[in-house]
Amino acid sequence: MLVRDGDRTVLTMANDYQGEPSEFAMVIPVPTFLERGQIRVADAATIAHLDAFTGPRLVEYFDPDPCAQPRREIWELSRDTAAPLPAASPRNKATGVTVEASYTVGESDIQILSAEESSGLLTFLQDEGYRLPDGAEPVLASYLKQGLRFFVARVNLAEQERLGFAKLRPLQIAYESPRFMLPIRLGMVNADGPQDLVVYALTRRGRVEATNYPTRRLPTGQEIPVGVRGEFGRFYRDFFAHQVEEAKTGAVFLEYAWDMSWCDPCAADPLTADELRELGVFWAAQRGPAQNVFVTRLHVRYDAERFPADLAFQTTGDRSNFQARYVLRHAFDGDTSCSAGAEYRERLAARRAEELARLASLTGWDPSEIARRYGVEMRPTPRWWERLFRTAN
Repeated sequence: MLVRDGDRTVLTMANDYQGEPSEFAMVIPVPTFLERGQIRVADAATIAHLDAFTGPRLVEYFDPDPCAQPRREIWELSRDTAAPLPAASPRNKATGVTVEASYTVGESDIQILSAEESSGLLTFLQDEGYRLPDGAEPVLASYLKQGLRFFVARVNLAEQERLGFAKLRPLQIAYESPRFMLPIRLGMVNADGPQDLVVYALTRRGRVEATNYPTRRLPTGQEIPVGVRGEFGRFYRDFFAHQVEEAKTGAVFLEYAWDMSWCDPCAADPLTADELRELGVFWAAQRGPAQNVFVTRLHVRYDAERFPADLAFQTTGDRSNFQARYVLRHAFDGDTSCSAGAEYRERLAARRAEELARLASLTGWDPSEIARRYGVEMRPTPRWWERLFRTAN
């Protein structure tokens, strides 16, 4: 998660790591030296709240009685959504690596490293017990050429046991730099296939977009079969994968962009000023609703082939609203024997066929399988003259 205003950045890193804590470590390039006071542990619950607030969602509409035309109702659905720290040593000097600082923050042991050469940095990290995959050295070398340091963190098992946290908490760093970017290449070296990254960006001015890859708005406002209601997670997973494949090249997808002071419809309550400050929004008021805070949610599925460079961003002045939102429209299930009912039933059949075709287009699913799964009758949409002559007769 990124908070950005001018050259000031607060970066919050939350990882979906599975495995033994002793096996977990992070090596993150950073643009500047970090003092102890610039690093802290963040609240995972606040990030989860932001995720719920910005996440893709379903909405449901209910058709009115075609014979009585009552007021339409709308309902919002929730989304289916370690060893002791090393001190400076002759070996450090031999590898050209300088341990500029060592901190323990929460359950994490952290070092800030600088290095003269990538080979020396690689040797130093391996000597300290970090397992770096083949191919890491040229990526490290590119970061060293940019003058970056390295934020290295691993779990302090004794502190984790003392603090009593079963899951690793997010780490948060604050720094100043003209660079507005996220390094992703080092994480791809040992990746088993494409990786997913959700970026939440909070700014004063407006929407955030990538500068070195296209930023695309996902198809939104689409009406899809009502049967998707019980498996929105499956739908969105396959929908997003299909959009990634349709893009052909690397692309960053916009899922949400909105002023934090309100939402319509709301998948979760807006974040409070206290929660925003917890996430690093240093200009947020001490109390009351969010003021002058705009949130952007970007979703990236990346691999080395499509994303040869790190992600670079810019803050735009665009404050227009956007949300990845999908619509279920329920048919009226009462008496439709009035004269308007026959026309409604015809429109409904055509609409169901259109929803089926749209779902297949969005996800790449087989239309016949969709019809079988959701009980949608596969029938062609009436052509214009068929509708005309049927009405005339």
